[in-house]
Amino acid sequence: MMSKSPNRNWQIMTLLSLFLGYVGYYICRSNLAVATPLLLKEYEGAGITKVDIGTVASVGVMLYALGKIINGYLADFLGGRLMFLTGMIASVLFSIWFGLAGGLTLFVIIWAGNRFFQSMGWVALVKTASRWFPVQWHATVMAVLSLSFLFGDAFARFYLGRLIMLGEHDSSLSFLADWRTIFFISAGTLGLITVFVYYSLKSSPIDVGLEEPDANPLNVYGAEGNHAQRISIKEVLKPLFTSPLFWLICIMNFSLTLVRETFNFWTPTFLNEVANFEIGQAAVGSMLFPLVGGCSALLAGVTSDRLKGRHGRVVLPSLILLVLSLILLTTIDVAGKPYLALTLISLVAFFLMAPYSFLSGVMAIDLGGKRGCSTAAGLVDSAGYLGAILSGHTIGLIAQYYGWKMAFGGLAGICCTAVIAGLIYWRIQERQMNLAQLLPAEPEREVSHAPQ
Repeated sequence: MMSKSPNRNWQIMTLLSLFLGYVGYYICRSNLAVATPLLLKEYEGAGITKVDIGTVASVGVMLYALGKIINGYLADFLGGRLMFLTGMIASVLFSIWFGLAGGLTLFVIIWAGNRFFQSMGWVALVKTASRWFPVQWHATVMAVLSLSFLFGDAFARFYLGRLIMLGEHDSSLSFLADWRTIFFISAGTLGLITVFVYYSLKSSPIDVGLEEPDANPLNVYGAEGNHAQRISIKEVLKPLFTSPLFWLICIMNFSLTLVRETFNFWTPTFLNEVANFEIGQAAVGSMLFPLVGGCSALLAGVTSDRLKGRHGRVVLPSLILLVLSLILLTTIDVAGKPYLALTLISLVAFFLMAPYSFLSGVMAIDLGGKRGCSTAAGLVDSAGYLGAILSGHTIGLIAQYYGWKMAFGGLAGICCTAVIAGLIYWRIQERQMNLAQLLPAEPEREVSHAPQ
């Protein structure tokens, strides 16, 4: 993919650093979902229920959404590398603190702090990627980087789930089946990855004496979007807020992030309660959701680049099939049928992650160029995580009192709004790209070498 680029060695190193770093972020995010059955078991006598743990998750999502807004602009202002490393270090510290804590109040406070600093990761990744890779590779590169949170999530669940299984079946390793141990191991793993990223990641090709590739010429800032100088928040936001594509992407992300966060958080518990998996098996089985989703995201990214960035042609069919998959999960009885449950969950993952991986990735880079891509990614993600606030407390409440089928049916209904937004997005983007093909090509512009 990068063989013709004079920057290929540094591009490969940047891709590896961002990928591995964001895998590390997920080890310190998926740990709560994996440890939730253990937490519920330990605190059952203290009256902590799925609703309470769902509240911990939902407050964390609220802080994550707020952090996306703040940290998206800060990444455009301060640069990607600094923000990426800051979030990693903070997540290590908060994971250790969570493992030392006890009681619902502290769980809520610490998890909220962890999620706020974790919100630095993706926007910083987007900012860095926008300065290293040419526009004709954007969908593929962002699809590969999306694998970091999909395969990273799968790896975290497998890695931590296997540790729990060892503790469940070997009395000499019983400490591994303790939720506190899971948080300490998560923190140590991310700490090691942070050291590697500190030495390997650069903010821009300029830092190593190379030139930056041009931004997408259809970004909302026009020619100025090809430069990454620091500008005021007003100058960043105004072009984004006047773009209809920006608002359509936000609407889609509201629905899709709610679905994704629901499955990310509740799949181990669902598999344990309904499909009769043991706790460790449920944690490992839940990795299938991000694993299948990763394959879908990669396929979608490569397909979109071959379609010359016409993302709507991939997004719209996927959204329609996602709604149908959720309806199947609502209507088919999977009680005591583990393989059927995993099959239907995988179907949801396949049709969810193709469009989801585009929204705050390649679409944000296309909209924001080098000037405002991390702000765009942060705002799009914040819209998504406002929806995802419902994934913890509200979904936990519905599952507790009305059952899982009712919860999945609600998600199918909400995703119908994403289908409508996807249809409008497809029509507008096709019109813009057809018009751009009729216009004469702009002359070569000088690449900005302003440090950031």
